[in-house]
Amino acid sequence: MELLAPAGRWEAMEAAVQNGADAVYLGCGELNARRGAENFTPDQLPRAADYCRLYGVKLYLTLNTLPSDRELGEAEKMLRLASRCGVDGVIVQDWGLAALARTIVPDLPLHGSTQMTVHSLSGVEKAAELGMKCVVLGRELDRENVRSICVRSPISIEVFAHGALCMCWSGQCAMSALIGQRSGNRGLCAQPCRLPYRFDGGRPSRLLSLKDACLASHLQELRDMGVSILKLEGRMKRPEYVAVITRVYSALLKENRLPTEEELDQLALAFSRDGFTDAYWQGRPGPAMFGARSETAPDPAGLFKEAKAAYDQGDLRTIPIAMQAEFPSDRPCRLTVSDRDGHTASAEGPVPEPARSRALEAGEIKARLCKTGGTPFRLTEAEISVTLSPGLFLPAGDVNGLRRSALERLVSLRTTKLARRENPAPPMPENTAGIKEPLLSVSLSHPSQLTTDLLELAPSILYLPIERIAAFDLLSSDRERCPDTEFCAALPRICKDSEERSLYRLLEAAKERGCTSLAIQNIGQLHLAEKFGFTVRGDYGLNIFNSRSLDQLRAWGLESACLSFELRHEQVRDLQKSLPCEAIVCGRLPLMVTENCLISNAGKGCPARRGDPTPCSRFHTITDRKNEVFPILPVFGCRSEIENSRTLFLADKPEYRRCGLRYARLRFTTETPEECVQLLRRYQGRSGDIPASYTRGLFYRGVE
Repeated sequence: MELLAPAGRWEAMEAAVQNGADAVYLGCGELNARRGAENFTPDQLPRAADYCRLYGVKLYLTLNTLPSDRELGEAEKMLRLASRCGVDGVIVQDWGLAALARTIVPDLPLHGSTQMTVHSLSGVEKAAELGMKCVVLGRELDRENVRSICVRSPISIEVFAHGALCMCWSGQCAMSALIGQRSGNRGLCAQPCRLPYRFDGGRPSRLLSLKDACLASHLQELRDMGVSILKLEGRMKRPEYVAVITRVYSALLKENRLPTEEELDQLALAFSRDGFTDAYWQGRPGPAMFGARSETAPDPAGLFKEAKAAYDQGDLRTIPIAMQAEFPSDRPCRLTVSDRDGHTASAEGPVPEPARSRALEAGEIKARLCKTGGTPFRLTEAEISVTLSPGLFLPAGDVNGLRRSALERLVSLRTTKLARRENPAPPMPENTAGIKEPLLSVSLSHPSQLTTDLLELAPSILYLPIERIAAFDLLSSDRERCPDTEFCAALPRICKDSEERSLYRLLEAAKERGCTSLAIQNIGQLHLAEKFGFTVRGDYGLNIFNSRSLDQLRAWGLESACLSFELRHEQVRDLQKSLPCEAIVCGRLPLMVTENCLISNAGKGCPARRGDPTPCSRFHTITDRKNEVFPILPVFGCRSEIENSRTLFLADKPEYRRCGLRYARLRFTTETPEECVQLLRRYQGRSGDIPASYTRGLFYRGVE
């Protein structure tokens, strides 16, 4: 099992390598999920690749954000640079970027980021179909779901073992973006989840701040179930932190044992938030998982000073070698150096001279050849074989030069990279799906919102949540009343393999109630549409941010796609729409979908049970320090979806109608049935009312 350590800058990379990492991951430039780290420059990347390759350590580059169309050119340059540098893999989030990489640098391995929200076997299989060699599973998965995926996965599986946990499923958080224009999907999360909130107006507490994960006691289990890569989080952390956690996990893996109390104390001292948690792994999410960084946390200065002093020496990790030296009387001396990876390098020096006074001795030569300080190589005199003709002399400088030349050639051999193919980028897809005026679609959250008055307004598409589908009374009379309305069953953003069976009954019920299409939130859900014969539409959980991602969905057979609501209207307008596009233009936007049920955590008697597809129906709220109130929507699988405090309203703005959209969606969550009808009428131009309180979302502001 490969130990993968973080590197937010050069010193952290050295700390990781010196302390036993098998692989290192880092960001270069702006297109990575930790833009706030120092990161690496394009000039540093080749040197970083050589440094890691010298020690036999793999290097992975993170390109795990959502690039806009304007940034795809920069992403292409970074992919080509990574391939030329011999980087061992690129970690990506965006499906379009993955498709581009597969085309232009086909020999460069691709890894699916946890930001892809891959959490099912079918999702892994879809990633493999796109050419990925590895997928980082969602951190919320329990051991049984991970084991089930590992057994049947066609590609390698990577699991986060240590470090910070997000409250929201990775890739699905828009809280930072909507509150502060700093997008987590773009590498600039402001971590609003670490702030205090009040549940239903009660006392402030850290409702959304999870403790760091620590799976140090489960490494044997992870290895046995077939996990290929064990990932440590921390590209925003200090190099000393990287050194400590890498050293501990490396020792545990190499020695195949449980951590000692001292090692657990070191991990906690390096960084923790009121301790650690393994509750997701155990399948027991709940209030005990939460914690914050204490102001009285012990100072790790002593531990960090010791760690820094150790890796600064540069000799924590050495490369074992052997030497064969020949000093004949009739030809140049020769030194051959070999490592355990099959590399052999030789160097020649001058012809030894006859000794005038004192002749060379084998012990003296061995002592000089052992002086490998300042290099990554180490050996003892026992690992040196010397063949020496009697009565010869060679100056010490020549012996030292022979050693330096041979080691330099060995360095060159160890850092040699294989040539990789490069192809031109395919042209951007053609804009074939844009129209002048979008049709209005509507999504509902609760059965009470589906009324005769709403149906009479004949929305083009009506999205109904699959988990409540049985409660929607879609009778044949309704279909006759609105023959132009398409009924679409909307899948949940998260559905683990262990929960999928419960979806089958709901999908059958959706068919019976007149639904003809299915809105998928994750690429791993495509097979469900195929299995039940639905037309497939892509929902906002797919994070479509650029034209190439849109075209990839077209290639997968989707009928339409709802775009990321982090796009500005100009970006929406300029997309090459090879697939009909939809955008949310009204309603509360979703900020988070959480594995932890906030209602249950607050002790409010949430009636849902793990695996029960029917969520509870009561609405609750959380309130921030600015007294903004965010509704909590119970969703499939006893999860919570936090909605924005204000309703998006664009009916009085003409721009959304000029973006080439096929559909403009009104997303109803907490609205009353009467409010749903009023808002739809307003967007149809039948009234001129404007809500008293609303937001324009990111439609004009966009995100950084």
